[in-house]
Amino acid sequence: MHELLKKIQNLLQEIESLKERLDLAGKRVQAGEIEKEMQAPDFWNDQAKAREISETYNALKSELDFWESLHKQAEDLFVLLSEQIKSGELQASDREYFETSFEELQKKYLGARISAFFSKKYDDHNALLSIHAGAGGTDAQDWAEMLLRMYLRFCERKGFKAEIIDQSKGTEAGIKSVTIEIHGHYAYGYLKSEAGVHRLVRLSEFNPAHTRETSFALVEVLPVLKSEEEIKIDPKDLKIETSTASGHGGQSVNTTYSAVRIIHIPTGIRVSIQNERSQHQNKEKAMEILQAKLNLLEEERRQKEKQEIRGEFHSAEWGNQIRSYVLHPYKMVKDHRTDYQSTDPNRVLNGDLDDFIEKYLESTISMV
Repeated sequence: MHELLKKIQNLLQEIESLKERLDLAGKRVQAGEIEKEMQAPDFWNDQAKAREISETYNALKSELDFWESLHKQAEDLFVLLSEQIKSGELQASDREYFETSFEELQKKYLGARISAFFSKKYDDHNALLSIHAGAGGTDAQDWAEMLLRMYLRFCERKGFKAEIIDQSKGTEAGIKSVTIEIHGHYAYGYLKSEAGVHRLVRLSEFNPAHTRETSFALVEVLPVLKSEEEIKIDPKDLKIETSTASGHGGQSVNTTYSAVRIIHIPTGIRVSIQNERSQHQNKEKAMEILQAKLNLLEEERRQKEKQEIRGEFHSAEWGNQIRSYVLHPYKMVKDHRTDYQSTDPNRVLNGDLDDFIEKYLESTISMV
């Protein structure tokens, strides 16, 4: 049991080291300052801003509570095992308890240590994730829907709240495009690595010969900006169009003109939102996405200026293939940026993306 005691001690040291790296002391001070701000009598006068602040506070509190609890559990286990070893009263059942408890703590730690990579701008923000079917007809549209399911399952695993805010159904099956808004601590930090082209190789379910087909889908990921980060947009630069949102079978989603399209004239960026909500709500969502896209445009411009001399700049466009999912003639998922791969595509397509995300984040740190 001395070997297990050493493992628990090492885990404790790793937790303490990670707590420093995450600057939990600084975050505790930040949470205290926010708590005082929330107690002000006029805190809820600006409800939108108050919700943002409350969300930030809850996320900080959750992170602090998790690491303090994990550290205490590991510390208590270490002390208890030390005492049992000294007393010489360890039974077989005690051994099983300590081994199982250590494995559970280690699993919690390994699952949460990825948060140490989230130190970049916007990492702690909510996210907008869009999927667009590419070349490949019905197969590509079905592939886009498979990716949607993968990301929704990933969000479930992480405890994130995901809402489909716009969707265009495929002609025969699948989807042409979809946008989901994802709420959760570090939602953008986790999902930013998914931006790019995803390639699928499989036997087609949509032609009689069941030939092997290659399909593509583009994934875009944007941070949801907080009110103080939003870019000022001149209303004169916007062209706003409304129309009746069409549902299945040519039926109207509702009787009002709810579908909204906003065009930012200087950049040509277009955002369309069609959902079962009011025109006002759709306009708000469309503006939120436009803000995120304009911000990305500015961030990419700055990034390009820094990196173009080194030839490292890439954006989430059709030429930037990041991952292949092969279901036939063999089974493999491979990330082309890190060379990390899995021979269990079903597990990956069921939302188990942590290993791919962690390897990508590790690679970006080594590039800095």
